[in-house]
Amino acid sequence: MRARLRKLWESRPPRDRVIIAIFAAVVGAVLYLWLVQSAYRARTQLVSSVFVLRAQALRLDSDATELARLRATPVPPAPQTDLRTQVQAQAEAAGLARALLRIDAQDANQVQVVFGSVAFADWLTWVASLQAQRIRVDTGRIEILTTPGLVGVTATFTRAKPQ
Repeated sequence: MRARLRKLWESRPPRDRVIIAIFAAVVGAVLYLWLVQSAYRARTQLVSSVFVLRAQALRLDSDATELARLRATPVPPAPQTDLRTQVQAQAEAAGLARALLRIDAQDANQVQVVFGSVAFADWLTWVASLQAQRIRVDTGRIEILTTPGLVGVTATFTRAKPQ
């Protein structure tokens, strides 16, 4: 095979051999430049992906650290008081007792409260204080009243179970 190619090459006139050699060199250079450009483009895409992945890794590390910290904190013991009593005491402490129309204990870990007219911001603050004591809103219905900022609320609260 090599002999046939050599014979074919030598059968060409010198001028054709020069043209073929120049053409082969140009095609080789073009292919090389195309390869370098493709590699450079892929490199820039990978570099931008690396920055995104590093940011995600840092976020995951901080989330993992926070999760480990939260798991290490001792779970506060469940209060010995009745949930209805605890919710009512929190409403009184927050100054919402005057707006409390009804509080019904559905079972030991669930109560339903009804507020007639309460400031929405005060309601949110009160709910946040209950959540800090591991009492969460299970269901709720908030009605806008005619007075700006005041709402009527019916909500069911549940004591979170220890994990």
